[in-house]
Amino acid sequence: MSDAVWSKWKSARWTILPETVESPATHAALDEVLLDAVIHGTRGPSLRFWGWASPAVIIGRFQSLRNEVDSDNAARLGVTVVRRMSGGGAMYVRPDSTITYSLYIPDDMLAGLTIRDSYSFCDSWVVDTLRGLGADVSYQPLNDIASSEGKVGGAAQARRPGGVLHHTTIAWHMNGAEMLKVLRIGREKISDKGIASAAKRVHPLSEQLAMTREAVVEALIGQFRERVSCHDGALSREERIAAAELVGRRYAAPSWTLELP
Repeated sequence: MSDAVWSKWKSARWTILPETVESPATHAALDEVLLDAVIHGTRGPSLRFWGWASPAVIIGRFQSLRNEVDSDNAARLGVTVVRRMSGGGAMYVRPDSTITYSLYIPDDMLAGLTIRDSYSFCDSWVVDTLRGLGADVSYQPLNDIASSEGKVGGAAQARRPGGVLHHTTIAWHMNGAEMLKVLRIGREKISDKGIASAAKRVHPLSEQLAMTREAVVEALIGQFRERVSCHDGALSREERIAAAELVGRRYAAPSWTLELP
């Protein structure tokens, strides 16, 4: 089945949106705007890389902020908290410390795959690239890229009639002590094992690859270009305007961040 899906991906005209530095709320808004654009046919399938303007915790659509984040510590450390449109768990990010990308896909381009299989399929080109660079990684269902030493990255999805958003964050470098100050779930997971074991739960790529983060991103884009027909693109003025409106109305609004579904 995956061969049939790859055939659809190869026959499509993909756009690669280069990494741009944006606020956390803007990135969350852009995901919604670009998914809607794909659904309504104003944009074809696209791959976008994210650049973080500031440290942040991005919580899943259905998570409790109070259960996941120590808001007092986050504020003291200048860490913004944003609720995204997709499900999944909280992710802690810092500028130049993660590799984050989104795929915006018409839903018929994943037809025939279960949701479980779609996760591994959408990240298969990444796993292959990282292995080729020498990283010890494999895909662990449902949505983790992992190594023998711990988690390397995690994915989440949002689905609407006509389109699928799939985005993944990979740890490049991790400040474990700071992460534990901000994420409550991190404390719970290691409460009986101590801080030393917590660091082992995340295995950043910088500990595995003797190359720069930028070089890894270039390798990922190169692998994607080899697999599908694609061209370089940019965000349109209309997409930028729509994202800015969504930031004010939703993604930077306390009512959305604090919301319990």
